[in-house]
Amino acid sequence: MLSQRLGEWCGHAPILEEDIALTNIALDLIGQTQSYLSLAGNHLDKSQTDDELAFHRDASEFQNLLLLEQPNGHFGDTIARQFLFDVYSLLKAQHLADQTVNADIAAVAAKAIKEIRYHSDHSSKWIIRLGDGTSESHNRIQQSINDLWKFTDEMFMCDDSDNAGIEIGLLPDYASLKTVWFSRIKDTLKEAGLTIPENVVMQTGGRKGQHTEHLSIMLKEMQVLPRLHPGAIW
Repeated sequence: MLSQRLGEWCGHAPILEEDIALTNIALDLIGQTQSYLSLAGNHLDKSQTDDELAFHRDASEFQNLLLLEQPNGHFGDTIARQFLFDVYSLLKAQHLADQTVNADIAAVAAKAIKEIRYHSDHSSKWIIRLGDGTSESHNRIQQSINDLWKFTDEMFMCDDSDNAGIEIGLLPDYASLKTVWFSRIKDTLKEAGLTIPENVVMQTGGRKGQHTEHLSIMLKEMQVLPRLHPGAIW
């Protein structure tokens, strides 16, 4: 979902360097997702390919974070969304790469870490640059953080599958992960002169298949070709 959103910036980013950077991050995320979907498809009762899982599921069958399906908004909105997710993504990938329960997942995560470190560095530097910039850039990036903060709790929610993964060591303890994530987010925002939003009513549901209207609209764009021409190849 995040890759699709970032791909929408291609040709529209505020400067050429960011056009290239956001597109490259989108491609990294596609590669990571393709690897994980291939692993997932092999473990289903009826084996499915990565393309089948990506292009032939309805919105209610997706369990992505609500944060990642939100529209791009302005550049600051996109950077804030990326920053909040990148810190989480890097911490989780580090655990998955180190765990010994599943070697295939560890291999995918170990490869992804190199990319995610760049993603996190990129978004963190932009947060500091915008927060410590002009009064307008400061106010707008603070508002972006404020607007998106309500989606952050969902990253650390656990269902029965998560708890089973945590118990065997495959997944990280999300309570501990949240503590580290919050600390890193707070440190970067402090450096940028920004603040953590308070008294926010959190929104969840994406990981249970309950999405905002934005996901179904995005899926129509993503899936139109494979659904109109099933089995088509380039």
